[in-house]
Amino acid sequence: MNEPNRTVDFGFETVDWAEKARRVRSVFESVAGKYDLMNDLMSFGVHRLWKQFTLAVAGLRAGQSVLDVAGGTGDLAKGLARQVGPGGRVVLSDINPAMLERGRDRLLDAGIAGNIECVVADAEALPFEDDSFDCVTIGFGLRNVTDKAAALASMHRVLKPGGQILVLEFSKPTVPGLGAIYDMYSFNVLPRLGALVAHDAASYRYLAESIRMHPDQETLLEMLRTAGFAHARYHNLSGGIVALHRGFKI
Repeated sequence: MNEPNRTVDFGFETVDWAEKARRVRSVFESVAGKYDLMNDLMSFGVHRLWKQFTLAVAGLRAGQSVLDVAGGTGDLAKGLARQVGPGGRVVLSDINPAMLERGRDRLLDAGIAGNIECVVADAEALPFEDDSFDCVTIGFGLRNVTDKAAALASMHRVLKPGGQILVLEFSKPTVPGLGAIYDMYSFNVLPRLGALVAHDAASYRYLAESIRMHPDQETLLEMLRTAGFAHARYHNLSGGIVALHRGFKI
């Protein structure tokens, strides 16, 4: 919902509440074509391990239903579809049609399409009925949402009782000295890499800034609890550079 006279962070900038979604959409329209290549280059391929860990924690059974919010190019959706099998249901959603189209094409190329549907959807107001899914995932998307509390509440609403949420997101390094190294890499290497490969330094500068503005592990944990999730906890990955938060609807 657009809220007049409210502001929100867009990286290190402060913008009008209604402006952030448009600007985030522009960023991802710009980088969609090189998104997967850049993920591999930026993380040295480690993002694949973070996602594999998320899938292992999900531990879905054949026939279950899952919603991947802000699922972009479909990395998590692909693994989730294999877990639930042809009798299950996977909905890949994203607010950005360009990213969703890229995800759909990658899933088709991988031969995984029969049990996946792609839906343009706003995380803050998911267009699904209450108690629809056994699991909701969001990987590296929550920090781009304008109203994170609304998005978490919306994800809680569409979960079935007993269902789980998995939030994979960049977080705050916990290993002494890692934060300084990570900052140097993020603010010097990433924009240059974005300029060289994606021809868009500004978008990757925003992505680095958005990581710094995202709530830390304990703050996000409390946000999950406030949204109604029980038994919430998190796992630090790669020294806290990334964290996987998990909670359940009871």
